[in-house]
Amino acid sequence: MDNVKDIFGTDGIRGPVGPGGINTDLVLKVGLAFGKMLGERYSHPGVLVGKDTRVSSDALEASLIAGLLSAGVDVSCAGILPTPGIAYLTKSMHFSAGIIVSASHNHFSDNGLKFFDDSGNKLSEIFEKKVIKHLGSSSNLATKGIYGKQTSLTDATGRYVEFCKASSPDGFSLSGMKIILDAANGAAFKSLGLVFSELGANIIEIASCPNGININDGVGCVHPTNLSEAVLQHTADLGLSLDGDGDRLIISDRYGRIFNGDELLYVIAKSKVQKKGVGEIRGVVGTLMSNLGLEKAIISIGLEFRRSKVGDRYIAELLRETGWRIGGESSGHIIYLDAHSTGDGIISAIQVLSAILDSGIELDGLLQDFEKIPQVLINVPIAKSNNWRDNSTFLAAQQMVANELGDNGRLLVRPSGTEPLLRIMVEAQTEADAKEKADFLAKTLD
Repeated sequence: MDNVKDIFGTDGIRGPVGPGGINTDLVLKVGLAFGKMLGERYSHPGVLVGKDTRVSSDALEASLIAGLLSAGVDVSCAGILPTPGIAYLTKSMHFSAGIIVSASHNHFSDNGLKFFDDSGNKLSEIFEKKVIKHLGSSSNLATKGIYGKQTSLTDATGRYVEFCKASSPDGFSLSGMKIILDAANGAAFKSLGLVFSELGANIIEIASCPNGININDGVGCVHPTNLSEAVLQHTADLGLSLDGDGDRLIISDRYGRIFNGDELLYVIAKSKVQKKGVGEIRGVVGTLMSNLGLEKAIISIGLEFRRSKVGDRYIAELLRETGWRIGGESSGHIIYLDAHSTGDGIISAIQVLSAILDSGIELDGLLQDFEKIPQVLINVPIAKSNNWRDNSTFLAAQQMVANELGDNGRLLVRPSGTEPLLRIMVEAQTEADAKEKADFLAKTLD
């Protein structure tokens, strides 16, 4: 990464592994800069560090730890653990911060860092700027010869598994249910099976044998066909699929139908309203990408609906601002603040399963009042040098499409915060119309 000012995206630091991207030299400097920042806030800072299953994670973790130790920060190593596990243990064990080496749902050739503060919340932009400030000054990266100590947290997985199980309501049991579990060959490959087997389910695990390069490779929540096929093959009751770091969730029902984050968020919100009442739940936070159908469905059950920027950090920030408890995005990040401070695929699955068991109604039945608006999302590869915001042809095309949609659809164009892509999302009355408009906009960028 040539410019440290651009190092942070919507969810930490992420990019291709190698020269000019995410490499051991950069991560060492980030660790040192982050440690220096912590030293300004704490007299004796300690950081919990975890990682996913990518082949590059071991080397990057070692560099990160070296940087932190060189800044005088004590480091406890959790090993391979889902991102929400790092968030939970950071808060519950009173660490100054938590960091996981992961690139989430990306290909194994990418990697990155996600950061949590001492409350288990994603690092705010204010603190990101402080890290960048230290990175931009070589004098600030000079060590003082005071080093931290490194230890291992050997029971990290067990602690996280018990935490997830404790998020289930009293009397919750999955006895008699056959469930397919897709861990994306990622960080949840141990935790996912342990949680649901100990909750009584008959589990069949797929994509739970990481080899360093198969994380998210045709598996996990960004490749739902794999889950659907397994559910049908094994005549399972349903299937759960996470991404590479365990903070996203999608679900397949017994018929192989896939339900995304918008649909699962509605199921959870509706269940909580039925249990606690509209007055206590009050509202739900989605994002700019949330389907218009979700907004209408949430309003129809008496709740307010607000949209944040894309990214679970921004969802959590808006939840704290409003005092609401439930939010999420279509990609499968779902936050239920009564259970966790951040998106957690396992805990989200428990909340959905609880709604199914409480109602005695299958997933499609719980969604009969939720009418998804046809939505098409196109990801257009785009170089940083492409000044699409000032492209008059593209701007005129956007205006034309927006005028044609009127109040019967939505148009959203935004750059990805994690990949070199421009995302073009169109919602319209028919999928064909949405696709035609999205394709038209993409072609104007050629």
